[in-house]
Amino acid sequence: MRWVVLTAVAPVAWGTNYFVTHEFLPADRPLYGAALRALPAGLALLCLRRQRPRGPWWWRSAVLGLLNMSVFFVLVYAASQLLPTSVASTVMAVAPLTMMLVAWPLVSERPRTGHVACAAIGLAGVCLMLLTGTEAVSVPGILAAAAAMLVSSFGHILAKRWSAGTDVIASTAWQLTAGGLILLPFAAAVEGPPPALSGPTLLAFGYVTLIATALAFVAWFTGLRHLPAGTVGLIGLLNPVTGVLLGTAAAGETLSVQQTCGLVLVLAGVLLGRPRAAGGHGGHRTPRHPVADERTARAPAPCGRP
Repeated sequence: MRWVVLTAVAPVAWGTNYFVTHEFLPADRPLYGAALRALPAGLALLCLRRQRPRGPWWWRSAVLGLLNMSVFFVLVYAASQLLPTSVASTVMAVAPLTMMLVAWPLVSERPRTGHVACAAIGLAGVCLMLLTGTEAVSVPGILAAAAAMLVSSFGHILAKRWSAGTDVIASTAWQLTAGGLILLPFAAAVEGPPPALSGPTLLAFGYVTLIATALAFVAWFTGLRHLPAGTVGLIGLLNPVTGVLLGTAAAGETLSVQQTCGLVLVLAGVLLGRPRAAGGHGGHRTPRHPVADERTARAPAPCGRP
């Protein structure tokens, strides 16, 4: 359960990021916004783990930084601008199923029937909680949200495959730093000089950088290292739940019956999909084979030993 709780830090932080970005960050600078989110977070983590990439991790950091940070951040921004939050969150809620399918060939984790069922329950809960049928749907927005979901699912499973035996803070720092460095020249070419930042905007960037990016991605990649991809994907459903609860609290509104039922379904999918401790010992144990134990007990003792 400790890995489940730690992993949950990521989607909860990402859920608050929607509100902070919408309220306090410049809406017309997506490339600079993504770069200023990724690069300072990577440098902050490098201060904690002063390690340089070695061997294949030079190109792995660039690939993962491009997928998990650069492309993903920009696509999420585009989707949030072109779509209502409810529609964008619903598209992203398909991520657990996508992660299960991608994990099968990449890390040999075959989708479990229970995980697929829990993902379907969670997706139904997100749809019930967010979709009202009144939102205007933008085709480019849907494509951006779907692309963000696919890119992040592939990048996260690729990170799970490559990161075995590597310090999780260091590998996260390399990805964030590489992603930020990739974005900077494109931001300068497309958006011109960096935007002027006021005090509240700097504070908002500080929260987005340290909490919603550095801490969140370390927690997420730690969960991917210790939990099945299907379980981590289900925990990610807490992202839209957090966004809805925070938006409701900020607006001073109450949850409708439909939203409450959807919230219960999402939480049920997350809780039912969590890993069970084997034998009540909090971990997986290899069961002893009764036939082998019986043969061992009946085997004669070696010569000279009782």
